[in-house]
Amino acid sequence: MLIKNIEQKIKINKLVSLGAIGFAVIIVIAGFFFAYKMIQDSRKSIYILDNGVPVLAKQTDELLNRPVEYKAQIELFHRLFFTLAPDDAYIKENIQKSLYLIDDSGKKEYTNLKEKGFYNQIVASSSMVSIHSDSIKLDMEQKKFQFFGKEMITRKSAVITRKLITEGFFDDIIRSPNNPHGVLLKNWRILDNEEISNQTKNSY
Repeated sequence: MLIKNIEQKIKINKLVSLGAIGFAVIIVIAGFFFAYKMIQDSRKSIYILDNGVPVLAKQTDELLNRPVEYKAQIELFHRLFFTLAPDDAYIKENIQKSLYLIDDSGKKEYTNLKEKGFYNQIVASSSMVSIHSDSIKLDMEQKKFQFFGKEMITRKSAVITRKLITEGFFDDIIRSPNNPHGVLLKNWRILDNEEISNQTKNSY
């Protein structure tokens, strides 16, 4: 009887020991899992500066946010390329910034407009050029886009509004300070830039 009791106690001790070891392993694995999850969540937390004040923001899945970035890049390029003032330095600065976002098709269109004297006319007539984006259509399979908007040319005597429809392709590249979205526009061309209104200003 004594031997049997000793054997039973040994078995119980073994079971208790194995149970304690198993429970400890589970606790360790759970700890690693929660620590990993916390690290991943912390990496998604970023701070952005709002007028010098750091504000906590959350990063979203890059793939989910990518179409938004494509549209933002397309809108940014058109705004830089077509927002002009009667100032040679301002024009060159805006064009230079826009050309970081596009392949040589942007440079070709800039050269074409320059040869036609478009930029000289802006400076000579003290005109302001701006655009309004109506919509941007994306084809994610072909990585193709169409931009629909209006171009406004404000002169001393009139405000000219032109239709602006362009198309091109987009591709992913490495992000950089000059291209924060990491998107390169390609094979861009203007499809329609016809005049749709010419409103004469009142002169007093």
